[in-house]
Amino acid sequence: MTLQFPNSSRSFDEGKRTVRFQGYDGVFEVRFLIEAAALMKQADQSFVEADYLNAFDRLRSAIQDAAIKVYERNRRSAYTLTAADLK
Repeated sequence: MTLQFPNSSRSFDEGKRTVRFQGYDGVFEVRFLIEAAALMKQADQSFVEADYLNAFDRLRSAIQDAAIKVYERNRRSAYTLTAADLK
């Protein structure tokens, strides 16, 4: 099976400063977090939830590609992506 992203939902976790999203490998859900710092060129406390979600939407293709790469290296049920994963 291959990791797929049929559900476009995502949410911002203010406490962890991450955006959550999920992929699926067949019937298995794979949870992902991406650090807020990976979504913005510069970290700034003035950014709000909508800023991070909009950035996620703009970078969705690159984020999903990075998620597939980390998943294929080591198949687990949860991951946290960083800026380094997007390069």
